[in-house]
Amino acid sequence: MTSISEFASTAETMVSRIGSIGSSKVYLLDDHAKTLPLAQAIATANISKGSDDAFTILNLDALYKRFKLWKRELPQIELFYAMKCNSDETIIRSLAALDVGFDCASKEEIDMVIRIGVSPDRIIYANPCKSSKFIEHADLKGVKTMTFDSVDELEKIAEHHKCPGLLLRFNVSDPTATHPPSGKYGADPENTAPLLLQRAVELGINIGGVSFHVGSGCNDPSVYRTAIQHSRNLVNIGRDLGHTMAIVDVGGGFPGAEQRMPHFEKIASVIRSSLDEFFPEKDVRLIAEPGRYFAAPLCTLVTNVIAVKTVLGANGSAGKIHYFINDGIYGSFNCRIFDHARPVGRPLFDAGGEEYLSTFWGPTCDSDDRVEDNKMMRLLNAGNWVVYEEMGAYTSAASFTFNGFPRPTAIHLYCYHYETSVIPRTYSTNRAHNEECDQPMSLMEANFLKETALSSAISAFFRPAHTRGNNSSNPYWNDRGVSDNNNNDKNTNKYT
Repeated sequence: MTSISEFASTAETMVSRIGSIGSSKVYLLDDHAKTLPLAQAIATANISKGSDDAFTILNLDALYKRFKLWKRELPQIELFYAMKCNSDETIIRSLAALDVGFDCASKEEIDMVIRIGVSPDRIIYANPCKSSKFIEHADLKGVKTMTFDSVDELEKIAEHHKCPGLLLRFNVSDPTATHPPSGKYGADPENTAPLLLQRAVELGINIGGVSFHVGSGCNDPSVYRTAIQHSRNLVNIGRDLGHTMAIVDVGGGFPGAEQRMPHFEKIASVIRSSLDEFFPEKDVRLIAEPGRYFAAPLCTLVTNVIAVKTVLGANGSAGKIHYFINDGIYGSFNCRIFDHARPVGRPLFDAGGEEYLSTFWGPTCDSDDRVEDNKMMRLLNAGNWVVYEEMGAYTSAASFTFNGFPRPTAIHLYCYHYETSVIPRTYSTNRAHNEECDQPMSLMEANFLKETALSSAISAFFRPAHTRGNNSSNPYWNDRGVSDNNNNDKNTNKYT
């Protein structure tokens, strides 16, 4: 087994450049670098400086891999990322640079993506029930595409938006899905939806297409065929009434876990064949709203054991061990409640050994702040680290600081690849992190970046604390790693 000190020295060679996406520092790694060894190195460095704070590594490499997989499996369907899943700035800006649009559910989400330079026509306001003020705000910002599923919503939009581009959300779901829609949104496709199309004619409003969502964690891919068949029927009805009906939105809910990617490929196969069957003329624009598909694999959460309590069994026999870690259900693990997720942790440095029945608790005073229960785990001590992978979806987005416990600090990484056809220039490397960028860079210059970017390395981080810079604004990264004296890089990107 590799020693802890060797992990630290290994990490120095992993990071070859330091750049930024917007205000976030990004550590650019070589192709071979993996998230877990770097997590081990960071934890080791934290120990050396007396820090036991939880941290999250967000590796954008996984985002680009998922983008490529989507383009391979469903190239005809445009992407609109679901902001609610994870609105980390680096994710949003990176996807925007890939010309991905955004599924927004509120005024704040719309403003967030417009601030970074996303065109309003790359936004779908995919909340079927909106306040009048939010509809007026969308109109003010130039956001036209939005969903509805009721007469009341249709009439409200007609009153508060000058030129809406409406998608009729209908209800179809996989009852076996992890999160079926539960009837909250969507009109009945056979009875209610046709009446809504007729009412739109009476109001003088054009309906631009249809939208559906089969539910997150879909287990039955055939439900997509049913939904696409309903889409075809409604498109025909709408066109007969004079609507353009030019868009079919296949929604979100696509799997995010790596082990579920074969299932995603099955879903994609059903979608492709169903589109060929019901839309052979290719007479509609196809869009989708994936969230967890992109976000889930991006984040690796590393927590610290802050306390250990052993409860003996009868006659002093081995009982259960209770571990208390510094993140819980009010933080990243809110996904246990709101997303029905069951994250599984393991020791960051796994030395092996006998396993004991264990329960993991979060740090708050809430007796229900339970992260994992009744699992077998080797013996850990206070100060040991526990890692949870695939923690990017519906975790930080819904976290808060109950009891005053902070959210984990995010550390952003990106691995170099030489397949530059799908990797845009999203990084500013010669600039302060808060400087906005306004010019695009050619994709072909991605390789050139590796040779011209500043040669700051992570070794500065792994030096003893007393030898590092005095900038303490970030508890993990004290050296900015960019030069204010070398501003020759004129090629920038508005999404950077």
